[in-house]
Amino acid sequence: MANSRKSNLSLNVIQRIGVAVSGGLDSVVLLDTVCKSVKQNAQCNTEVWVLHIHHGLQKPADQWLEFCEKLAKKYQVHFDFRLLHFHDRSMGNIEARARAGRYEALTELCAEHAIDDLLLAHHQNDQAETILLQLLRGSGVAGLSGMPTERINTIDGHSISLWRPLLGHSRADLEAYAKQHKLKWVEDPSNQSVAYRRNAIRKQIIPRLEKIQPEAVANLARSAELLAQSQKLLDRLAILDGKEIIQDAQLQVPLLLNLAKQDLPAANNVMRFWLKSNGLAMPSQERLESWWRDLRKVKADSKLEWMHDQKKIYLWRHNLQVVNEGSGRWELRSLPAHSKLRGLPASWVKQAQDSNQLTFKVRQGSEKIQIRPNTPRKTLKNLFQEADVPPWERHAPLLYINDELVAVAGVGLSYPHLVASGKRVLPEWVQNPVK
Repeated sequence: MANSRKSNLSLNVIQRIGVAVSGGLDSVVLLDTVCKSVKQNAQCNTEVWVLHIHHGLQKPADQWLEFCEKLAKKYQVHFDFRLLHFHDRSMGNIEARARAGRYEALTELCAEHAIDDLLLAHHQNDQAETILLQLLRGSGVAGLSGMPTERINTIDGHSISLWRPLLGHSRADLEAYAKQHKLKWVEDPSNQSVAYRRNAIRKQIIPRLEKIQPEAVANLARSAELLAQSQKLLDRLAILDGKEIIQDAQLQVPLLLNLAKQDLPAANNVMRFWLKSNGLAMPSQERLESWWRDLRKVKADSKLEWMHDQKKIYLWRHNLQVVNEGSGRWELRSLPAHSKLRGLPASWVKQAQDSNQLTFKVRQGSEKIQIRPNTPRKTLKNLFQEADVPPWERHAPLLYINDELVAVAGVGLSYPHLVASGKRVLPEWVQNPVK
């Protein structure tokens, strides 16, 4: 992502609100209502940020960025943006990739500026389109619940509430508001192309439905609300049925299979709830059925690996668990002089850094290390087995100094290299958050 421009406003505030603004009718109306509400309630002590995502997928995108920045100046609020890069536009669903990238970028901007609440401009028509798209995909209750009024995104320990305050209003309502208040906005030409499924539904399907049933859009949105309530009940049932099955974010397969024999829909519900709890998308019916076939055939000591929603699910020792295979880095933490912990001599580490002799390597299979006093050097394979480390976590990153193995992530440090006094540092492997 490209660097961003930031305004120079500096206020002593209590609350910060982010408004995702594309420059289109919906977000311009949302920004106008938010700014007027904040202005009318001067005692609320709220700071508003206009957040814009430049996708780079349309030629006028630079003009939209300038328009949004000018809009922020007009309302005298803060402004920031992100530029997304799509190197291969032919790979995958560009709509889905752009949407995922937009949410990620907005979340990062909120975390950077300590914004706790982000407002999105989705309205009733957007909700109706989402429901129809999910119907075409054969989605279940969760998918047909549509977009929630509120949900939480978390990044680096910072939780951000995403709000959709316009879900109860139709596009016609927004157009009337914009006309009344003489608002200006930009039009995305890609919204006219029926090559995109959502646009085809918007341009071709919904108008025909409204001829059959004038309240079609509102009724679809109402159905989404009712289904969302049903999903809450299903989640509550999954918690009850999965009380013994879901342990420490893992699924105990023998108990899950027992439930499936008695009540397959209940077992499916527990499976879906577990996936959602791990931040994964709902699987198709075909995928879910193939998983059940795998689980019924697997032997007691067998291993299993599935790829779903760009993450791996492993079966090991009768438990299913989602594995986050993010990258990481070695950090050298200085130990206080009074600390009783052993560490690597700071001067030795500094010398290795200066001479480029502090290196990171991946496991090859024959490495040995001594991690405790009065014990022999052991292979990493033996150490992993002793520590009961799952197979997928055994490709541990290794830290070398002067070609000597001094640290293994998840295992420990080379004891002969540690000292108990003087300036010393402790190598720690820090896993980057998976996005």
